Amino acid sequence: MSNWDIAKISNFIEQEIAAGHLPGAVLYIAQRGKEVVKQAYGSRVMYPEAAPMSVDTVFDLASLTKVVATLPAVLQLMDQGKLTLADPIGSFLPQFRFFQEEPIRIVHLLTHSSGLRADIPGMRGLMHLSRDELVDLILNERPLHPPGTKVVYSDIGLILLYLIIESVTGEAFDTYLKREIFEPLEMAETGFCPTFAETRYAVTEFSEQRQAYKAGIVHDEKAELMHGISGHAGLFSTIHDVANYAEMIRQKGVFKGRRIISRAAIELSSRNFTPYDQEFRGLGWLLRNPRSFLFSGDYASEHSFGHTGFTGTSLLFEPEQDLQVIFLTNRVHFGRTEHILQIRPRLHNLILSQSQ
Repeated sequence: MSNWDIAKISNFIEQEIAAGHLPGAVLYIAQRGKEVVKQAYGSRVMYPEAAPMSVDTVFDLASLTKVVATLPAVLQLMDQGKLTLADPIGSFLPQFRFFQEEPIRIVHLLTHSSGLRADIPGMRGLMHLSRDELVDLILNERPLHPPGTKVVYSDIGLILLYLIIESVTGEAFDTYLKREIFEPLEMAETGFCPTFAETRYAVTEFSEQRQAYKAGIVHDEKAELMHGISGHAGLFSTIHDVANYAEMIRQKGVFKGRRIISRAAIELSSRNFTPYDQEFRGLGWLLRNPRSFLFSGDYASEHSFGHTGFTGTSLLFEPEQDLQVIFLTNRVHFGRTEHILQIRPRLHNLILSQSQ
């Protein structure tokens, strides 16, 4: 039975806040289906005036969008027989029907092995573009190396998946997700382009364009140009709602007795599709590779998986201990420092050292 010392974990987070590495955070730990801790620390905003963090603070999830929105939508569509991992993306996006010995397939987008580059460089200088102009740029991207040979973490690939999901469903991405994923999971405060009172938000970075700190406006530049809705970033949520999502994953696609996604799809998503690369990738998920250093820390098992978000968010599953850890921060409120890269593995070490 686990012997939790929550004070020790809390002290670590509070020290990081005192050191100026984070404005604040909300931590959630669950084990064997039971909540261990759900606690807020520090401040949701420091500038221009400080206000405390709370457990119902709404966070910009950043790249957790990839696994909390885009991934479950794709898995559902696979369950419905509307697409397969082997489908060439040119079947849905005519711009990618150009000749290649090996076409880019759905699986390549989900595993970041499409051969497409990581990002469009100089996005801060492209904020004058319209949504359609940005989408055209992305649709004209071409792979730099053959698909299925190298992992390059790519926002571009997840934006393409967003376009494919809209093509397959015939409706807006956010509309589909709300009805098919978020409402069944009782994630009432999860969505794109949120409209909560400003006092609900974990405030992110100062925007030169807006001459204000972003609160409820997506931090990611590409998602902002896409009117706040995309497959790579843009989702806002609370610790409660992300915990509901994590419980569905833990229960292999079931939430409160209702099946959302098939067990087969959930289990497939955490298998290693990129053993040829230093970075092990499942469908959406980042997997544990003992030969590389990851956000999951030193004690995570080879079966662990999860994801991070640039704003300072993370989600970790440790199946061997039936453990889920959600750590939501707005570290970019202080700028684009790299303290979070050390904080996450140290926090997970503290947690996993107590969870057995």
